[in-house]
Amino acid sequence: MNLTHPFLDADGDKLREECGIFGVIGTAEAAATTALGLHALQHRGQEACGIISWDGQQFFARRGLGHVAQVFSDAAIMAELPGAMASGHVRYSTTGGQGLRNVQPLHADLARGGFSIAHNGNISNAMTLKRELVEKGAIFQSTSDTEVIIHLIATSRYPTLLDRFVDALRMVEGAYSLICMTPKRMIACRDPLGIRPLVMGKIGEATVFASETVALDVVGAEFVREIEPGEIVEVRQDGRLTSHRPFGNLPARPCIFEHVYFSRPDSVMGGRSVYEVRRQIGAELAIEAPVEADLVVPVPDSGVPAAIGYAQQSGIPFGLGIIRSHYVGRTFIQPSDGARHADVKRKHNANRALVEGKRIVLIDDSIVRGTTSLKIVQMMRDAGAAEVHMRVASPPTSHSCFYGVDTPERHKLLAARMDVQEMTKFIVADSLAFVSIDGLYRAVGAPGREDGCPRHCDACFTGDYPTRLTDLVEREAEAGQLVLPVGKVA
Repeated sequence: MNLTHPFLDADGDKLREECGIFGVIGTAEAAATTALGLHALQHRGQEACGIISWDGQQFFARRGLGHVAQVFSDAAIMAELPGAMASGHVRYSTTGGQGLRNVQPLHADLARGGFSIAHNGNISNAMTLKRELVEKGAIFQSTSDTEVIIHLIATSRYPTLLDRFVDALRMVEGAYSLICMTPKRMIACRDPLGIRPLVMGKIGEATVFASETVALDVVGAEFVREIEPGEIVEVRQDGRLTSHRPFGNLPARPCIFEHVYFSRPDSVMGGRSVYEVRRQIGAELAIEAPVEADLVVPVPDSGVPAAIGYAQQSGIPFGLGIIRSHYVGRTFIQPSDGARHADVKRKHNANRALVEGKRIVLIDDSIVRGTTSLKIVQMMRDAGAAEVHMRVASPPTSHSCFYGVDTPERHKLLAARMDVQEMTKFIVADSLAFVSIDGLYRAVGAPGREDGCPRHCDACFTGDYPTRLTDLVEREAEAGQLVLPVGKVA
């Protein structure tokens, strides 16, 4: 196939996920449980991982580049992480960059003892806060925005650690789910809008926190509830649990793209099965964008549930017209552009016996740069497809995310510079359609945007950012550029 398309580049063509966090307190093998939980969250970040444990006397840490199974490969390594409390993190670098010094959980010795933190999300005023802290004499050991929180806690003048923690979080903007450890307790919290997910479970008397319910399932924990937006949950060593709500009750805006792509389909988000939501998105697509065709083909693996829903609603047969190699990691969370580009070429192969001579409906979760869609459409044509119609299980991704998802700059997003007709020509499809924003909300089971009060963060589709974006505004002002629109801040 011709790879000299005018807009084609070597970058990945999926939204890069944030991170995954896991923590447990009150079990004899806390680190082993954490490693198992992180393995269930591996899809949220494959660049690096780390675990910190507490044995009642001191903290123990191990971090490494690579997958959980590579970094925590045997019992001898797990034996180096003793104790009944542990937390862990799987990472893709959204802010900071690659390298071992940015691998979480981060740890620091504060005036009142050791403190560790694992963070999923992105602090949208981290550069501003860091500049102020450095001017006051702070010395940073990493380039991660997460370390800003540690310095804010260390410099707070409040008497108790919890008060210092709250004081620090009042100064940050953006999205965060955090699992923190001190010698006396584990602390879990979500940002006031609940943009990033966090759930709580129980294994016997032990308390577990995780980014997704699938991690609870894998470690044998019973789901208790989601951590509420703006909630801080403390669990002491004796199991006592205390909930704090220092930020009031703002209208929640959890990330809607968790339902579309980020979460595993066997997780539950907001009380809804992720798999069922994705199947329903496909059904909405079939209603909104029908087409005469012979076969519904998912772009594996993320397009499968939506393709099933499209096939069921439309009555068009479902078939695996593309076979994915499961020995290639998820393209967009590989650490180098060259690796991602090579993976795209090795990842999929057309099932010619099924595709040849057929009118195909291709179902994918999103189009970001459009490069992967271009290649997949061409793959279908090379395999003899008579027609190729693309249907996308999310609205056009026309804006960058600043809440922990490493999206390309806006000018690199296909939907930011082209309308649907132009995008159709770009990917060389016979037709192209996206689910509407209202159709997406219907599938999620939430009221749409008609009343002006969206129940999710959908800024990547609408440009309606629910928080201030201080660092972005500063960068654009310095460059003399127009500032992106920002939604109302409650």
